[in-house]
Amino acid sequence: MRLLSLRPGRGANLLLPAIPFILLILAYTIGSALRHAGNPDDKLLPGLDALVGAVRRVAFSPDKRTGEYLLWSDTLASLTRLCAGLAIATVTSCVIGLTVGLLPYLRVLLTPFIAVLSMIPPLAILPILFIMFGLGEASKIVLIVIGIAPFMTRDLALRVSELPAEQLIKAQTLGATTWQILARVVAPQMMPRLIDSVRLSLGAAWLYLIAAEAIASESGLGFRIFLMRRYLAMDVILPYVAWITFLAFLFDLILRRLQSGLYPWFAGARAK
Repeated sequence: MRLLSLRPGRGANLLLPAIPFILLILAYTIGSALRHAGNPDDKLLPGLDALVGAVRRVAFSPDKRTGEYLLWSDTLASLTRLCAGLAIATVTSCVIGLTVGLLPYLRVLLTPFIAVLSMIPPLAILPILFIMFGLGEASKIVLIVIGIAPFMTRDLALRVSELPAEQLIKAQTLGATTWQILARVVAPQMMPRLIDSVRLSLGAAWLYLIAAEAIASESGLGFRIFLMRRYLAMDVILPYVAWITFLAFLFDLILRRLQSGLYPWFAGARAK
């Protein structure tokens, strides 16, 4: 029997995804124990007890200076910036991507410009954003938008251009206007693909957010990580990195569930 024909059962579907995480935790535990055996004061790989203590300190004990629970206040600050950037980028990409993909004149006019925008390294223009928008929230949000909106726009426009021409011709034959075709033929088919674009952009959005917070911020997950770097506080840095990873996974899961709930026909067609 070919490996291609083997399908995991229900038990395997539950067990197999956990194996890499178990191996990673095991490898970390062994590495930490070996390093502490040679140097009890080692800070590079803190033990699990040190990690748990740090989580209690930043998540469940108020900070002595500010009185805030650092993990939760940093999370709120970062998620506010991230959600604002994602929302603006999604709306912008939806409007421009649908119209550019559908209208030939706009496609010729804007496709090269959007392609050039998508090639600009967003982190390279971060100093320019700080000069233009200051060191406040606006520059961080704009960085996220500039970083992911061109990619999402190009992806959505490409998906629109791949729609069967017969659909558009039939809609026009039935008397539909351009905007009716856009709203009732194109948009419903593109919304699940837009969700896919947002999912694919999440990693980049987090990258730009963390970079902006690390350079100029007084709160946020990225700010805390780079602040703790000065003190080699790996017992705080590692939980923060794990927390960011969990939040990114949670965002992706919510989007997948939203997509399958709102557009079951798309999820079913892709699973075949």
